[in-house]
Amino acid sequence: MDLKGLTAVELGKKIQAKEVTVKEAVEACFAQIDKVEKEVNSFVSLQKEAALKRAEEVQKLIDDGTLTGPLAGVPVAIKDNMCTEGVTTTCSSKILSNFVPTFSAEAVLNLEKAGAVVIGKTNMDEFAMGSTTETSYYGVTRNPWNLGHVPGGSSGGSCAAVAAGECAYALGSDTGGSIRQPSSFCGVTGIKPTYGTVSRYGLIAYGSSLDQIGPVGKNVADCAALLEVIAGHDPKDSTSLERNDLDFSKSLEEKKLLGMKFGVPKEFLAKGLDPEVKDSFMNVLKTLTEQGAIVEFFSVETMEYMIPAYYIIASAEASSNLERFDGVKYGYRAAEYEGLHDMYKKTRTEAFGEEVKRRIMLGSFVLSSGYYDAYYLKALRTKALIKKEFDQAFEKYDVILAPAAPYTAPKIGESLKDPLAMYLGDIYTISVNLAGLPGISVPCGKDDNGLPIGVQLIGDCFNEKKLIQTAYAYEQARGKFE
Repeated sequence: MDLKGLTAVELGKKIQAKEVTVKEAVEACFAQIDKVEKEVNSFVSLQKEAALKRAEEVQKLIDDGTLTGPLAGVPVAIKDNMCTEGVTTTCSSKILSNFVPTFSAEAVLNLEKAGAVVIGKTNMDEFAMGSTTETSYYGVTRNPWNLGHVPGGSSGGSCAAVAAGECAYALGSDTGGSIRQPSSFCGVTGIKPTYGTVSRYGLIAYGSSLDQIGPVGKNVADCAALLEVIAGHDPKDSTSLERNDLDFSKSLEEKKLLGMKFGVPKEFLAKGLDPEVKDSFMNVLKTLTEQGAIVEFFSVETMEYMIPAYYIIASAEASSNLERFDGVKYGYRAAEYEGLHDMYKKTRTEAFGEEVKRRIMLGSFVLSSGYYDAYYLKALRTKALIKKEFDQAFEKYDVILAPAAPYTAPKIGESLKDPLAMYLGDIYTISVNLAGLPGISVPCGKDDNGLPIGVQLIGDCFNEKKLIQTAYAYEQARGKFE
C-alpha cells in the first residue's frame, strides 16, 4: 500500500480500521524522507527514534479505544518556530541553533493529545522573515514540483514536506501569507485562521499582532481536521479567543455554492499579476458561477497602502521581539568580545542573517523618536482603515476571492537579488493578517512549466466554517489536483 499518497484523514481512517499500524505510517514517512530529503531539504531536524517510540504508545491508546480522532496515529511535521520540549527549536537561525525549550507550544500539545506523532521540525525563512525559505541558516528548501524553484515562505519547509509526501500534514505559521503563499507554490492547501483562534503560546514571535499558527494539508478536509484539533482558548495566551464554533469538519457536509456571493477586488487583477496566474484565477470564477454562485467585482481603495503598512508594523514588532536574542540567557554567543555591549554587538552581527538585520533596522527606525508618529502610528491608522474596508465588503459578500500570489514559484536565487520585489510578492495575502481575517489557499491550476497556482478565499472574522465549506465545494467541482 502506498501510504504517502493518502491524505491525513484517509490515513487516520486506515489506522482506526487496523488496516495500517501507526508504526507502519511513521516508517513510511521516514522511507520517503530518506528518498527525497537530500534534494528537497524540508527538515531542520528529524526525531525518528522518538517518533517510533511514540508510535507504540499511540497504537496502544488506539487499540484500547482511548484515541478515536481522525488524526490519531498520523505523523505530522512542525515548523521550527514552535517550541517542542527537549527538541532543538531554531527558527532556522544561527542565534538559536543550540536552543532546546523546556516546554512545548500549545498547538503542539493539542496535536499530541489528539494522538499525532511528531516526526521532525521543518525548515523556514530565518525567524519567518522571507517569502522563499532561502534565508534559512540550514540551507535552501527546494520545491518538490521543480527542484530549481523555491517552495515559498516562510512555511516553505512544511509545505514542501507535504507536497513531497514526507508527511501527510504539517503545522505552519502565517504573519503576512507565510502559510497561504507557499501552499500555492507547492500545490497544497493551507489555512490562516482568524487571529486568536489558535494559541500563540510557544510560537517564537515575529510580529505579535499578526502571527497565527495554522494547518497545511493535502486538501481542505485535512486542514479542517487539523484546525479542529489545534484551535481553542488558551489562558496562557492573552490574545487567545473563547469560541464555541470549532467543529470545522462539519462544514464539509455542505457542498453547495448556489446563491453564494463572491467579491473580487478589481485592484488585485491589475498590473503585476502573471497572465497564467490570472487565467487560472478566472477559471476559478467560471467554475464558481457554473455551480450557481454569484461573482462580483468591487474596489479596494486601501490596496496601495497595504505593503507599506504591513512592513512598518511587522518590522517594528520584530525589532522589539528579537531584542531578547542577545547571547546572555540562551542561544549563540560570540566567542571573543570585550565587555557586555561588545558581546551584544558581535553576537548579533555574527548570528543574525541579512534579512533579519534589515527588518530589525527598519523596525528600530520607525519606532525611534521623531519617526514614531510619522511612520508607526500612521501605519496603525492605515491598518484600521483596511479592516474597515473589509468589514464593509463582507456586508455584501460571503467570501472574497484573490490570487494567493502574483506569480508561481520563482527560481532559486532570483528573489533575494531584490528584497523590495520580494516584499511586493505579499500583496494579496498581507491584508488578511492586518485585518485579523481567516484565509485559505487551494490549488487551482498550473503554469506552462508545471508549477502549481493557488486561489485564495478570504472570510470574515470567525467565519472559518463558511470558508472551509466554500473551499471544499470548489475543490469537489475542480476535481483531483495532480
